[in-house]
Amino acid sequence: MSIGTPLKNKATRVLLLGSGELGKELTMELMKLGAEVIACDRYADAPAMQVAHRSHVFDMLDPKALEAIIRQEKPHLIVPEVEAIATDKLIEMERQGFAVIPTAEATRLTMDREGIRRLASEELKLPTAKYEFADSFGELEKASLVLGFPLVIKPLMSSSGKGQSVAKTKDDLASSWKLSQEAGRAGAGRVIAEEFIAFESEITLLTIRTKDQTLYCDPIGHKQKEGDYVESWQPHPMTEAQLGEAKDIAKTICDRLGGRGLFGVELFLLKDGRVLFSEVSPRPHDTGLVTLFTQTWSEFSLHARAILGFPIANIHRHSLGASAAVKAVQTFDNPVFSGMEKALATEGVDLRLFGKPIASKGRRMAVCLATGTSIEEALIKAKNARDLIVISEG
Repeated sequence: MSIGTPLKNKATRVLLLGSGELGKELTMELMKLGAEVIACDRYADAPAMQVAHRSHVFDMLDPKALEAIIRQEKPHLIVPEVEAIATDKLIEMERQGFAVIPTAEATRLTMDREGIRRLASEELKLPTAKYEFADSFGELEKASLVLGFPLVIKPLMSSSGKGQSVAKTKDDLASSWKLSQEAGRAGAGRVIAEEFIAFESEITLLTIRTKDQTLYCDPIGHKQKEGDYVESWQPHPMTEAQLGEAKDIAKTICDRLGGRGLFGVELFLLKDGRVLFSEVSPRPHDTGLVTLFTQTWSEFSLHARAILGFPIANIHRHSLGASAAVKAVQTFDNPVFSGMEKALATEGVDLRLFGKPIASKGRRMAVCLATGTSIEEALIKAKNARDLIVISEG
């Protein structure tokens, strides 16, 4: 393939649907390889918009608005980066000749927890937690009788743990239902209820599909709080048997989804050695931020190369590393950061300030990265650096 010059008539245009911190890193990697990037999101001055060639602000769940931008920009590649997108419109546009990464159908399936869970469990027969779907509080109560407690409840469309909770007893169901209806990406509606898995650990296996091969990054372990990532580390220790099973599961689901690009495959590792499929996202993963400091090519660089059709000769991890998310403790309309000089005074520590225009309580605003001689050392350094970063009102 050939790459034109950005802002010229032969430019390779990439329309990014979602412009958060992951989109920002991807934008910079795409631009390094000569692409022209147009960043879109529902709010102005999103992180990726600050580095893209141009941007658009609109509701990406509005199919008419989405089609209008696609026809205006005539992108060579449409790259979804968030869940809240009118995926039926993407399917229609793909049929008209526009290229969606990895595919429009894969985007629709992975942004709908029902679609991807039924695909994984019922069609592909992959091992998963037991589950039920509920359209009302009454149906959720019935699901709890089947699955028991604790019970994990999630909106069908959400990210970063929004709307997700664990009901430990029947008394928690009402508050869990209320949260799922108020905090999901697409508003109130159907939820998935899952049996609580007493897993030993959970990992992300970054899986890359190029035009002629499937590659894997070393497994990434991560810790979540209220469904949202707070820390991750690479590599996560696994037995050869577990790693082999994890790769088989990842390849099965990613081959079924098809297309090119990087997929974040989330898996549970059980104490008895079994591996269960949890979720998959067809794009860089928040837990994969650690690869910015552990790999020669980060997950964002790998995604950019794969979707542009470039070969990936090898994936080289040069360090043991960890990441720790910096979250706002309250709302700030003009967030200002301090403490960076203290955090960066430690050898083997780096950080990224995302540049989000507004901080709200619990919102991820930055990430601290660290390397070390062991995962434990890297985690301690990353968390210590995180604790030194202070966000205040400007």
